[in-house]
Amino acid sequence: MTKGNINVSVENIFPLIKKFLYSDHEIFLRELISNATDATLKLKHLTSIGEAKVEYGNPKIEVKVDKENKTLHIIDQGIGMTGEEVEKYINQVAFSGAEEFLEKYKDTAKDSGIIGHFGLGFYSAFMVAEKVEIITKSYKDEPAVRWICDGSPEFTLEETADKTERGTEIILHIAEDSTEFLEEGKIRELLLKYNKFMPVPIKFGTKTHTLPLPENAPEDAVAETEEVDNIINNPTPAWTIAPSELANEDYMKFYHELYPMQFEEPLFNIHLNVDYPFNLTGILFFPKLSNNLNIEKDKIQLYQNQVFVTDEVKGIVPDFLMLLRGVIDSPDIPLNVSRSYLQADGAVKKISSYITKKVADKMASLINENREDYEKKWNDIKVVIEYGIVTEEKFAEKSDKFTLYPTTDGKYFLWSELEEKIKPNQTDKDGNLIILYASNADEQHSYIQTAKDKGYEVLLLDSPIIPHVIQKLETSKDKISFARVDADHINNLIKKDEPVISKLNETEKESLKKYVEESINDKKFTVQLEDLDSTDAPFTITQPEFMRRMKDMQATGGGGMFGMGGFPEMYNLVVNSNSEFAGQILKTENEEEKAGLIQYALDLAKLSQNLLKGKELTDFIQKSYKQLEK
Repeated sequence: MTKGNINVSVENIFPLIKKFLYSDHEIFLRELISNATDATLKLKHLTSIGEAKVEYGNPKIEVKVDKENKTLHIIDQGIGMTGEEVEKYINQVAFSGAEEFLEKYKDTAKDSGIIGHFGLGFYSAFMVAEKVEIITKSYKDEPAVRWICDGSPEFTLEETADKTERGTEIILHIAEDSTEFLEEGKIRELLLKYNKFMPVPIKFGTKTHTLPLPENAPEDAVAETEEVDNIINNPTPAWTIAPSELANEDYMKFYHELYPMQFEEPLFNIHLNVDYPFNLTGILFFPKLSNNLNIEKDKIQLYQNQVFVTDEVKGIVPDFLMLLRGVIDSPDIPLNVSRSYLQADGAVKKISSYITKKVADKMASLINENREDYEKKWNDIKVVIEYGIVTEEKFAEKSDKFTLYPTTDGKYFLWSELEEKIKPNQTDKDGNLIILYASNADEQHSYIQTAKDKGYEVLLLDSPIIPHVIQKLETSKDKISFARVDADHINNLIKKDEPVISKLNETEKESLKKYVEESINDKKFTVQLEDLDSTDAPFTITQPEFMRRMKDMQATGGGGMFGMGGFPEMYNLVVNSNSEFAGQILKTENEEEKAGLIQYALDLAKLSQNLLKGKELTDFIQKSYKQLEK
């Protein structure tokens, strides 16, 4: 038997591990199963190149809880260790066997799937165990050995006859403050969280399997049952399989495997697969989003060689794609030793750029393959696309190929199609292309109709971040301007070189404006007279485009130095000086009657903009009923 001290650079490393290195104690199981997986995959590689003269077979990893003896066992059938290797890999803490193995076999082991970045992973066991045993037998023809350590730098190492099969068994004697890890429910939860897609089958207990009845079995026959291993993981998840070998049903099945509580099907998926200049695989799913910006639930999961790391993927996945779901797996993502957070690195930026490009290419291919289907899904994906346009320049540059602009009539245009359609009619006298839009087809119906009567197209842009998208488009494209249909009278939104006919002279106009201003006496409204068609509404309420857009932008984050959140509501009251109503006001001599007419017309204009509320609305309704009684 050998006794000795573990080669550590401080007096006792274990309290440091427990207190500082691993912030979350539960990850000890992830680390130990990762080590068992490494050991199994090493053996697979060595047998495949003929260096290990043993039968690889169908190895699995077994996790067992012995509540009575307060132990947790992790057993693998992998490469095992000799006494010398235990001395080297376990006692010399800062040494990673997996890294050495990769270095030695770097030319042939590239795809062997060994995790092996974390030499300290084994020592996470001491966060929950007061004593740890290793019983291991190498694939080489050497005796098995037992290593025992009680959490101090002292250990014992001796040969043992207790193990005759190749592989390693780790026995954790669970500490009094960690007895939750003796509960089968807790261990199952951790296995499903961290090891659900590990590349080696993981057995956790057994389950009853019902055997199929033979074809000629009588009707009252009872099927036989048998106890089989309960394999808790899926060793070959969809992202590890070539896209050519997967059907749409396979992707849907995997989606529900990832998110068991999601009952809605995703709209489509993007399969990621790259091996230069970094390794990355994964599958991203577009869920039905509509205008929902909630990204707290069912987030993208980050794996490292099929080991779950985190679902906090900010930095690896561009912000706008955080709205998606799915998996990203890369051995090249730099994590700290406990895998608990990402370390800034040039490779991360490259990965983020690759994912952005891949999503843009997928969008372009989807619209080309089936335009009709893409249009049907547009309302469910537009928030992601629009968010990408605002936040990712490379994505914005490609976005014209797949960004749709829907109209209030239910038509969809790509940018080039929209330009071609509206340029002849919606170019103003200064050569600017004016793009009219509504944010709510019902509330802005009268304004939309006025625009359509002139032959104009009106887009329906109703997502929460549209003000930011519009600003981006106006700054990146030449001579275009967006105007919401209720921002001004349509004649002012798209100004043309057309003669204006006025029924009133300047003196009459001044009088009309004075009467209106005195009657409404409301600082929210700026009165402006316009020579419009005599059939146009006598009063129209509009909200200046710049002011409203700044307020909208601040509501969704933005607005910058303008600080519009504290600004009062401000509107323009457009008075049609060519309307019959304008003439009626000028002819009415009774001041009280004149004020009543103006107030009634203002109430109608407010009503059309959903601005008439509370007592004002009640008074208006009562006044209208009295009119009926006359």
